[in-house]
Amino acid sequence: MQTNGTADQFASLRGQRDTRKRAAEDLKAARYRLTNGTTIKPEFEYELLSMFVRNELGAAVTMPALSIIFSLASMFWAPVMQGSLWVILVVSSKVLLLELCRRFQAIPRDQVDLKMWRRRFLLVELLNGFTWAGFALVGIGEHLLLSSTSVFSSHVFIFATLIVLLAIRMTFASTVMPILYAGTIPMTAAVVTRLMLLNDPFYFALASMAVGVHVYFVFLAKGLNSTALAMLEFRAQKDSLIAELEEQKAISDEARRRAETANKAKSRFLATMSHELRTPLNAIMGFSEVMKAEILGPMSNPTYKDYAGNIHESGRHLLHLINEILDLSRIEAGRYELHEEPVRLTDVAEDCHRLLKLKADAKGLVLVEDYDQGLPQVWVDQRAIRQIVLNLLSNALKFTPKGGRVTITISSTSDGGQWLAVRDTGPGIPEDEIPKVLQAFGQGSLAHQTAEGGTGLGLPIVQNLIELHGGTFELRSELRKGTEAIIVLPKQRVLQAVGPLQPLGQERHRQPEPMSSRSPRQPRMRHASHSRASSGYAA
Repeated sequence: MQTNGTADQFASLRGQRDTRKRAAEDLKAARYRLTNGTTIKPEFEYELLSMFVRNELGAAVTMPALSIIFSLASMFWAPVMQGSLWVILVVSSKVLLLELCRRFQAIPRDQVDLKMWRRRFLLVELLNGFTWAGFALVGIGEHLLLSSTSVFSSHVFIFATLIVLLAIRMTFASTVMPILYAGTIPMTAAVVTRLMLLNDPFYFALASMAVGVHVYFVFLAKGLNSTALAMLEFRAQKDSLIAELEEQKAISDEARRRAETANKAKSRFLATMSHELRTPLNAIMGFSEVMKAEILGPMSNPTYKDYAGNIHESGRHLLHLINEILDLSRIEAGRYELHEEPVRLTDVAEDCHRLLKLKADAKGLVLVEDYDQGLPQVWVDQRAIRQIVLNLLSNALKFTPKGGRVTITISSTSDGGQWLAVRDTGPGIPEDEIPKVLQAFGQGSLAHQTAEGGTGLGLPIVQNLIELHGGTFELRSELRKGTEAIIVLPKQRVLQAVGPLQPLGQERHRQPEPMSSRSPRQPRMRHASHSRASSGYAA
């Protein structure tokens, strides 16, 4: 429960931080919009302008080559001088735009004045648009001398030229819409004006179509502009997430480094304190026991004898606490080594029962043993299993009031494992406090008020030791109905009896085979089989 509360607190703080961050970004965007007259963020505006520059430089030859083609085509209805002059103007304006683009790329990003450069590109593109609009004026005075077929062909060609120009400019300049308008509106206006001057219904329709095509391409350009802007926003979000992940990784690495340093310091401290505390404790317990037992002679004051007994009990309690802390530290550090051997759970439970029976009798408690008969041995660390059973029984005896009952049960599981349970009739533990009592130094509220006192390390040690054996630990409790602690060993830990490979004694009645008919390996294989059969168990 405490972990969930901490997680909720962190989530709440992170939500508040994100809210403040969004409010600050909205305020910054509003200030920029009021100052510069645009809603696009400065970093996005620079990227959009850079995309326009790269498009122009990447197709530096396209527009001049296209203008030369259009000029050659115009010579069918216009004088050569007009077409040549128009080409020179178009190429000159294009060269000026490309030079401006190269200068923009040469300037570092942090030194770019976006407002100034946007204005420069707008003016140069407007000049470029007017030079292209001049194509609609090429040969405008010569159509009276041409045949109707030539006049029709020339105006259709001019209309087609407008469509080509709109398509190209939409592709190159859609990232900056004002530049697109400056480069296309003059040409459209010139074409529409020339068609309207012909005063013919067909050309009126063609002029209307020219306006409609221009509007259509503007809508397409706006779509491309929105796509480019969304792409930049997604990229910025990705970069922000990557930066945040890198920051969190750096924080995590620093926290891990500090945790490792703290863990090493704790290990050194425990190793030092273990020696420094146990040495005087042994002296305190030894001398106090000598004084309590009056080995060197009787004490004249009986109060001193009681004091010696209290000193001995306190020292023993402190030594038990030190041992539990060291055991838990070794388990958490992964340095607890299991010394496994075949053991019967019932034997371990009976030994622990004998050790604690006097304590149970002193409290007026009844210890009940309920063991299944004929259970096979298990492959475990006997010291660890003994400590598990002692911790569970000690907890049950501490938290069970006078006149209560503590039951030890050992049986097999349905899948072939074995389980041991210790159930008491104590006050029980509230359901929301069970995770707390399974933590180091954790104790339940009701049990803490009624028990004899403890360190709160018994159950965490039990849980860690049984997990080292691949087993599970479960704590069940209900208020005013007692508590049941259950450990389960997996079936891999249970040793099953293996029958002999041949009936015992049969080998004595077999006739000896000739030495020539036996291979050299046969005696060795038979002895190996006997060794497995004699062991009687296999994991």
